[in-house]
This record gives sequence, structure tokens and C-alpha cells, in this order.
Amino acid sequence: MATDDLMSKALAALDEVDGPMSVEVIHRLVDVGAATDPMTITQVADLLGMSPHTLRYYERIGLVEVARDAGGHRSYDAQAVRRLVFLTRMRLSGMAMRDLQHYMRLADEGEGTVPERLDLLLEHRDTIRRQLKELTLSLAATEYKIATYGGHTGPSSAGNA
Repeated sequence: MATDDLMSKALAALDEVDGPMSVEVIHRLVDVGAATDPMTITQVADLLGMSPHTLRYYERIGLVEVARDAGGHRSYDAQAVRRLVFLTRMRLSGMAMRDLQHYMRLADEGEGTVPERLDLLLEHRDTIRRQLKELTLSLAATEYKIATYGGHTGPSSAGNA
């Protein structure tokens, strides 16, 4: 599934939410719960819309641990895939690699680091909220110009481009 496809699926899932968003929306995006068999790097890359090179890089910098099979090939279990789903969402939201590395080191250290992880996520949430406000202003300026030129504003008109 390409990154654009994953994002389209995520946005469609958000449209189905009635009320506050639940973590279940995120879990449904990539259903790894039923997958009990280890996955190859190619399978995980296809599932997440990432390149195998990126997956190897994430492993090399310590963001994810990946077991090896008898032949020495990477073997991703459900836990590794869930971690990668989280990593892709955080990267998509603009979290810096150094912050992700710090967060994952803390997560690997255990429950004693929950307060520090919470602080990191609260700070990141504030950054995302600011970006959303900035994008909302940019959207308003774009909608204004579209209306100025006689175009129609409102829901997506990408098919009319």
C-alpha cells in the first residue's frame, strides 16, 4: 500500500468518525492483529508504503528491532510492524528523527519513562495543532483566491483541476 493510499485510507476513516477520534481508527488502518506469521521486508514495505531501504535505515538507527530467520533474512513480527505504523504516523506528522529516536529509546527502557514520553507527545501534539491552524489559514487564503477568480469553494474539487 503506497503512502498516498495509506493517507487516503486514514482520511476516509476520519470521515467515518462520529465524535472524538479513537485510537481504533489508527489501528484499523493497518490491521496486523490477524497476522501471526512473520513478514519479509518486502511484505512490510508494501504494507506500509515504505521502501525496504527506509526499513533497513530505521533498523540501523535503532527505531525498530527486527529478528532474522534461519537464512539471515529480516523477519518482522506483529510488534515490529505496529511500531513501524506508529513511526510512519509520527514522521508524517513532522516529528523529527532525533525526537523519534529519543522516544523509542525511552519506550524501550520501560514504564518508568512514561512521564517523559507523555511530555514529548504533548509537545508534538501542540506542534501539530499549530500546523493545522497554519494550514487552515492557508486554505482560507486559497479559497478566497479561488472565489476571486470565479471558482467554486468547498469540498474537494480536485477532479475539476
